[in-house]
Amino acid sequence: MGAVSVRDVAMRAGVSPGLLRHYFGGFGQLLAATYRDTAARVDVCLNAAIAGADGPEARLRAFLQASFSPEIVDRDLLSAWLGFWELVRHDEAVTAAHAETFGAYRARLEGLLGELAQEHGCPLDARRAAVGLAAMLDGLWLELCLDPNSLTPDEGAAIAWDWIEATLARR
Repeated sequence: MGAVSVRDVAMRAGVSPGLLRHYFGGFGQLLAATYRDTAARVDVCLNAAIAGADGPEARLRAFLQASFSPEIVDRDLLSAWLGFWELVRHDEAVTAAHAETFGAYRARLEGLLGELAQEHGCPLDARRAAVGLAAMLDGLWLELCLDPNSLTPDEGAAIAWDWIEATLARR
């Protein structure tokens, strides 16, 4: 990402650098908009999976399966996220985009986990559980993108589900 300039992006898009600056204000804002758009594309896949599921367990299982779908376990998407994550350390606009999109992702997980815990009648710190599950899903997703032979998408979803069951059982 650091080697890409406004001029490079403008040339690839077939527009002038001034037009990009006009609409985005600066390169950081363009990258932040791209970060949000990339997160939104992932959300479309996750939301579609959840929408077709009935009940807390089915919604959470659908979320897990979708998290390892071909649309999400994609090496090009991995490259984009790795670039964005590096920029989070250096660019305020991208940092804000990350906080916003990860906050929404975590809130979705909190809701799904909270509904499941409520259905099972067990207390749960949904925020903490959502942070842990997000970290696990990120790690499994990363490993699957880096080495598709390390595990299958179904194994990734099963590992995450086992963790959820164990977390609820401890409550």
